[in-house]
Amino acid sequence: MFKVRVTPHWEIRQHDGESLDTAVLLALLRSIEETGSIARAAQEVGLSYRYAWGLLRKAEALFGHSLMQTGRGRGTQLSSLAEKLIWADRRVSARLSPMLESLASELENELGKTVGNTAQTIRLDASHGFAVAAFLKQATESGLAIDLRYRNSTDAVAALSRNESDLAGFHVPLGEFEAQSAERFGRWLDPKSHRLIHLAVRTQGLFVNPGNPLAIRGLHDLIRSEVRFVNRQSGSGTRLLLELMLPSLGITPAQVNGYENTEFTHSAVAAFIASGMADVGFGVQTAAERFKLDFIPLARERYFFAVSNEALEQPQMQKVINVVNTTTFREMVQQLAGYDASNTGEILTLQQAFGPAVKK
Repeated sequence: MFKVRVTPHWEIRQHDGESLDTAVLLALLRSIEETGSIARAAQEVGLSYRYAWGLLRKAEALFGHSLMQTGRGRGTQLSSLAEKLIWADRRVSARLSPMLESLASELENELGKTVGNTAQTIRLDASHGFAVAAFLKQATESGLAIDLRYRNSTDAVAALSRNESDLAGFHVPLGEFEAQSAERFGRWLDPKSHRLIHLAVRTQGLFVNPGNPLAIRGLHDLIRSEVRFVNRQSGSGTRLLLELMLPSLGITPAQVNGYENTEFTHSAVAAFIASGMADVGFGVQTAAERFKLDFIPLARERYFFAVSNEALEQPQMQKVINVVNTTTFREMVQQLAGYDASNTGEILTLQQAFGPAVKK
């Protein structure tokens, strides 16, 4: 069994044809940011000092601006332009990672068929999330073949109902909005035919810049004219939750500046804010922490894998359950900011999970 990894790659080109491949440059800049030294950064990246200097000078000539700042006792620091390049790369990665991971999974399966790999594959359609990424890592290390497609929660459970997948990852808030949210997914999940594997509980809330300079306290602040919001895409479970929460406060989408600006993942929302393009977004705590943003918790929700009763009894699905119940996986989930693995691996009926919100 082998793994395919697909990563984003971008270059900058001037009108006169002069171009700059950013891959090596970005690696060098990130290392300079960490070490405060061009010489040490070049060594860590595997470049000669001379080549590193030449690469930096070429980039500065292309932009017409410096990438470095030096000061007595401070070492070498990045200029605002260099920092912007790093943030641009993080935004590209955050936005494209689900699509590229899905493509990599597709390529793995196609290549596996070509070379005669007959291992049975679990088809997983799931809303993008950090616990799902942890599961994929643990599943791969356990020898499970996973055919992954990242898609929003609604599309994931709809695909399961059409037998287009074996597992569907989706999330439902706890508390006030649980019944309404569960009822939506109940259109595709049959209490007599499906079960739920509890993956994790996670915290959703607002991402704001470090120090919270706009003094944002809750969703009611989104209607302030100076606050720029970035949203999740239509159909995502996080967007659905927001669309339940706003009306309860008497807020309409038209009142929110930037409501139609959307990103596909929690990380992409966080990167959008961290790069200065918005002031606030809505998503899971882990993304805020990874992009060094402040976080205002607003809701807790459960993330599930939905599975048919028939598939649940199959040997490959039992291996999935074994992976979810390993101590290693539970510890991976528990270490994610805002995640709780207390009930990870529990198998529930829809009635056990949601009670009267699900029709028998």
